[in-house]
Amino acid sequence: MHQEASFFADPKNWVMIAFFLFFILFGGKLWRALAGILDARTNSVRAELEEASRLRREAEAMLADAEKQRASALTEAKALIESARSEAARLAAEAAAEAQASAKRREQMAIDRIGAAEKAAVHDVRLAAADIATTAAQEVIADSLTADADYRLIDQAITQLPKALSTRLSAFS
Repeated sequence: MHQEASFFADPKNWVMIAFFLFFILFGGKLWRALAGILDARTNSVRAELEEASRLRREAEAMLADAEKQRASALTEAKALIESARSEAARLAAEAAAEAQASAKRREQMAIDRIGAAEKAAVHDVRLAAADIATTAAQEVIADSLTADADYRLIDQAITQLPKALSTRLSAFS
């Protein structure tokens, strides 16, 4: 026959009763402790999220500032490059103008030297021609003139001397 055991005779039931009594007596405290731990964790996560959000805003502000500084530096660099290019072009134009002026000065100096050399050569040729003519005239006169002809040439030269001197003096004036 089958004997029915009483509810309290079964050890499983005592475990179940002990379990319920434990949770009834200590469940509230345990629940409050677990809720406190979870609330503390929630608060720390919330604080960390707020800190991360603050740090992100600071980083975004720093990034915006860095981008502004970069744009400003880029604009300044472009202005410096443009200024350097215009300065280089100005200096190149000045150097070209100075080189052209120097070339013109040297050309003029060469022309002046050539002119001076031409004058000196003409003067030297005239002196040499005068010397040759004088020598030839002396030889011709010495060979062909007599004493009477000699006196007549001297008298004629003396009478033409004032006219020749006045012509020369007017040329120097």
